[in-house]
Amino acid sequence: MRASRNIYKDEVDFTALALQSPEFAKYLKSNGQLDFSDPDAVRQLTKSLLQRDFELKVEIPENRLCPPLPYRLNYILWLQDLLDTTGDEYRDNYDPDREVIGLDIGTGCCSIYPLLGCSMRPHWRFVATDIDNDNIRTSRDTVSANKLDSRIEIIQTDPKDELIPLDSKLNVDRLDFTMCNPPFYASRDELIASAEAKERPPFTACTGAEVEMVTTGGEIAFITRMIEESLHLRERVIWYTTMLGKLSSVSVLIETLLEHKNNNYAVTEFVQGNKTRRWAIAWSWTDLRPTVSIARGTTAIPKHLLPFPSEYIFTTQSESIDEISSKIDTELSALHVQWLWRKNLATGVGFAMQNVWSRQARRKMQNPDAMAEMGETDETKAALGFKVQVKKDAIDEKGVRVIVRWLKGSDTVLFESFCGMLKRKVEST
Repeated sequence: MRASRNIYKDEVDFTALALQSPEFAKYLKSNGQLDFSDPDAVRQLTKSLLQRDFELKVEIPENRLCPPLPYRLNYILWLQDLLDTTGDEYRDNYDPDREVIGLDIGTGCCSIYPLLGCSMRPHWRFVATDIDNDNIRTSRDTVSANKLDSRIEIIQTDPKDELIPLDSKLNVDRLDFTMCNPPFYASRDELIASAEAKERPPFTACTGAEVEMVTTGGEIAFITRMIEESLHLRERVIWYTTMLGKLSSVSVLIETLLEHKNNNYAVTEFVQGNKTRRWAIAWSWTDLRPTVSIARGTTAIPKHLLPFPSEYIFTTQSESIDEISSKIDTELSALHVQWLWRKNLATGVGFAMQNVWSRQARRKMQNPDAMAEMGETDETKAALGFKVQVKKDAIDEKGVRVIVRWLKGSDTVLFESFCGMLKRKVEST
């Protein structure tokens, strides 16, 4: 994600916050530090940040998990980028007119994710579920207090219900995304053992109820259920996503996705200073491809488990953007593809129904009957969607960079073949 959007990328200035929030000032020590072992202080920090930075009024019950705001914001920002780079219009940036609806599975005591999502994007809506009576009540109260009832619906579910009950509980035909921050631990004993294994007290006081922190089989079992449900729902949800508390879970779940023949997934990590890390994974049964920075946002897992790169970059010998742009436009215009080049942006977007650039394909194109058989290119059914950009960021930069971005498709070999062909054509004299 673009760092400029992460307002908590640096440490929070507690002194400045105290000047703006008298309620928070009561908890600040004389040296400008906060006692993170004090649950009341941690709760007030979250409440004051939400009020100051997002104009959200939130109450956090004493017996419920206090959501650390930076990680929640990081998750929302990543989701925004995931959706922005897989939109129908292939913009690769924010579309302010796009209507988005998401599901927050296990929304907690104050529906922090729906509140953040709606406060940042005016056309986002949420359905939020939880199995806990108290969480349902306090979340509904919080949504109403922030006048967001028309955009956030809180629905109570049962542990036996599906995690994504589109037809039985939600009465929603499709979703743009699901999100979840599942319980980390498989049992109360594991939770206690984890706490005892720490050499020092936890950085932040944890006041979570057991229902928020423990689930049978832990997060791997919980998210495996989500994967299994996604096998039936398929493209009725564009992106299935979840946060993870354990790095060891990430590889296990990616391998599960690969076993189910999913090759369109994304993984990232959320880091705030030197504190605890969190991870997130997303998967889709559509063929819309997110950018590399969004899909491969961590180096903590083995390289072979990272998703296939959706970008191919090469540098030309020529110093002229116009020369390279003209060559690319000429070559791709000659192919049986849907192609639009925007000279002023040195950028073009194209779609191909199949490989039409190989020698065999070119020979076939010489046959009028074969051409008629192929018909017109339909971008919704295209086997490959791509964007080509020609760039030179610095005056002293040697050569011109050509960036090929994989927008759509499921065939990695087809994308590689296209990139290889384009490189050969551009580099030929």
